[in-house]
Amino acid sequence: MTADIVIAVVLGAIAIASIIFLDPLLAGGALLAVSALFLLRRFVFTWPSMLFLLGGVVMFIPIRRYALPIQVGFALEPFRAVIAGLLIALAVAAFASPSFRWKPVVWGWPIAIFLWTMLASLMFNGSELASTALIGAGLSNITQLAFMLSVVLIVRQLLSTERLTNIFLMFLVISGAILGLLALYERISRTNVFLLLGNFLPLTILRDDAESLRAGGARAYASSQHPIALSVVFCMLIPLAIYLMKFAIWPRFEISRRIFYTAMIGLMLVGLLAAISRTGVVVMGVMWLFTLVLRPRLALILAALGLPMVVVAGLIFPKNIESMVLSLLDIEGVVASQTTSVGMAGQGRLADLGPAFQEVAVNPWFGTGLGSRIVVGDNANAYILDNQWLGTLMETGVLGVIGLIALLVWPAVQMTRFAFTSNAPQSRVFLVFAIAASTVGYLTAMFFYDAFSFMQALLLLAILYAVAAWAMTEGAETWSGDTALSHARPIPAAGT
Repeated sequence: MTADIVIAVVLGAIAIASIIFLDPLLAGGALLAVSALFLLRRFVFTWPSMLFLLGGVVMFIPIRRYALPIQVGFALEPFRAVIAGLLIALAVAAFASPSFRWKPVVWGWPIAIFLWTMLASLMFNGSELASTALIGAGLSNITQLAFMLSVVLIVRQLLSTERLTNIFLMFLVISGAILGLLALYERISRTNVFLLLGNFLPLTILRDDAESLRAGGARAYASSQHPIALSVVFCMLIPLAIYLMKFAIWPRFEISRRIFYTAMIGLMLVGLLAAISRTGVVVMGVMWLFTLVLRPRLALILAALGLPMVVVAGLIFPKNIESMVLSLLDIEGVVASQTTSVGMAGQGRLADLGPAFQEVAVNPWFGTGLGSRIVVGDNANAYILDNQWLGTLMETGVLGVIGLIALLVWPAVQMTRFAFTSNAPQSRVFLVFAIAASTVGYLTAMFFYDAFSFMQALLLLAILYAVAAWAMTEGAETWSGDTALSHARPIPAAGT
């Protein structure tokens, strides 16, 4: 009864605020939404519902494109509102519910090491950054990174049963397939349906002018900030789809399950073609080599299944395949394309290396300070690198690269170790291996774009880290023998 009163008061306050601060049309929509939320409160205000809400916002609402129509002094993007709301809800639950227990995150220390290395660079260069008015940018960057990585903590607390986790993975993969289909539509029609969300959702559009051309047409953005980021999302989801072929709870029958998730992979590959990103091809190749080394039989099966898809795609989309795949075989052409526009802000990636390492030699250990490189806008003071590893080296030095290794390489190694030495059930072992492959794909992609500036893929990585933590710890006490990782026992959620 008390909870109902509290919910009614909160929703009433939201309705009143909508009337005061929004125009009549938006206020009417807000009131309808409030009414629906109140009527469906027992279904909506549950932890599983919040888990799928977070996943849906990350997958379908473009970041840096939309904000909620609420004046708070900055653009309140939907993903920020959802993450902040869930952090507050978890904090309240931890204090108010005696039965609440923090679930082990596993990756607390790697995340903490990464953030501390970023902060160390900021502190070491604090005086110079303050004198150039860039200290605020550095603080903003580290706050944003911590905020996005908090998704690992959030999702881990929301995951509970095997069934819920399996359904959530299915949701992510099916969402990826929908993105692939809509990316193809965008490539053909040059209409990004995700930029139409503001027509029927209470969202304010921030920008809709992004366009990139290749292979005789526009590259697809879908719900991502850039075609490269979109291709990375597809690459990270494909290992999950392969896992679900065997372990999904739906479809029930094995043959129909394999057909269904093969179709999901096909749609994501179509989306990859629509994005026309050579980075995606490289990432897929590296993930396949990772699988070939560790699970050669699986890699050969995937190659046998994948080659016909590539042949069919080549017949249907010859220009796309030529631009993405065949162009990589022209080594001289690739090198030439990456050494173009020397001296300009968008010079090729290989052209970046010489000037970048000259700057690194001046400040090798702590870099020039987190947030010191501004590459867009009126205050731009550096050139675009399209290489997160190199950018981190320049801004935060060798110490920052150590932080990246802690955040990305160490978890990939630990997941791989778990997959081969743990006594966990087969479904857990293969799930962790799939996420390890996705992690290897993400850290590879970071050599080809400024990964932390494109947040959808980073948020997806955080979600996958949480799923891996669940797989490595939930019910571990029931597994026979010793588990592979000593940290599989419960540890403090923040890793401190």
